[in-house]
Amino acid sequence: MSSEYTTFAGKYRLEEEIANGGCGTVFLGVHTVAGKEVAIKIEPAVARNATSPLKQESKIYKTLMGGPGVPWIMWSGKQGDYNVMIIDLMGPSLEDLFKMCNRHFSMKTVLLLADQLISRIEFIHSKNFVHRDIKPANFVMGTGRSSHLVNVIDFGLAKKFRDAKTSSHIPFKQDDMHGVGTSLFAAINTHLGIESSRRDDLESLAYMLIYFLRGTLPWRKLRAPAHPPQNPPEASDATQPNGPADNTYNPISATWDLIRDSKLKHEPLLTVGLPPEFDVLYKYARGLEFDDLPDYEGLRKLFRGLGERVGIEYDDVYDWTVTSEGAVKSSSHGKRHPTRSISEGSGRRRYCEACNAKGR
Repeated sequence: MSSEYTTFAGKYRLEEEIANGGCGTVFLGVHTVAGKEVAIKIEPAVARNATSPLKQESKIYKTLMGGPGVPWIMWSGKQGDYNVMIIDLMGPSLEDLFKMCNRHFSMKTVLLLADQLISRIEFIHSKNFVHRDIKPANFVMGTGRSSHLVNVIDFGLAKKFRDAKTSSHIPFKQDDMHGVGTSLFAAINTHLGIESSRRDDLESLAYMLIYFLRGTLPWRKLRAPAHPPQNPPEASDATQPNGPADNTYNPISATWDLIRDSKLKHEPLLTVGLPPEFDVLYKYARGLEFDDLPDYEGLRKLFRGLGERVGIEYDDVYDWTVTSEGAVKSSSHGKRHPTRSISEGSGRRRYCEACNAKGR
């Protein structure tokens, strides 16, 4: 980047790069007078009529900021050849902390996180958006006095699911290709090309919590080959020596398909060995209809009940929390539709059986 763009909005100096993704590059920035550190997200400016993901993300941040666990945006706009967004600098992501904790969180840490994660997703939905990329890397801890607070970031793929004035839900739609997001945590409906709605953010959350407890997911290391497998000579198309798939093969789409098939295969076993609450969340999310309003409070109570059963204290002490003595303080455990309740029917177990009966 040219040195003429090392200062943005007249007062934020660009420092080193800290992240790079499909929706822009993130740099550490410093206020030239106050010394406050910020995050500066940059993307090359494109033609005037072209869609800018960063401009869209800036608009969403401005709609959501002020809510619990949403970073403040200090400035956004175009400078030179770049679109720029300057927001609060947060702490490490849950993915970073997960790796730091040897790819395992205790039950206590998972339940402390679940309580806040459900609330973050509920808030986003209350503002008429679905996030569409719920994953550990998109949740970061606060800093200083807010170091216990889980913050949600990266709204580059977020989308409105209903009209703010009429509460009219977007129509059901299904494409031949998979949807957007991260294949490891994407909902099965997303793999099937179905338009994302609130249920899919919750299904992604279920995968996240299972990932934190198990240390992995069955499909985590699945990758399609870079090139399509060669057809046997006797099966090859005479007019296309390498078979007809060569012209259409896409390793990214093939990986999405492999992971989709693995998710469907592992549905009956995904939560085996875990407390039943995780099975309830997963099957509840899978059982919701496209435009259902989830029962967020019921889900929080569900996991709070598990916390009481295993005797955890909601004291903001996570696996990575450092005490004043410098040692890690360990955990002891680890038209709008009505709300779809997790206890719908004749109780929680009855509801799960209903989900199974529908093959979800």
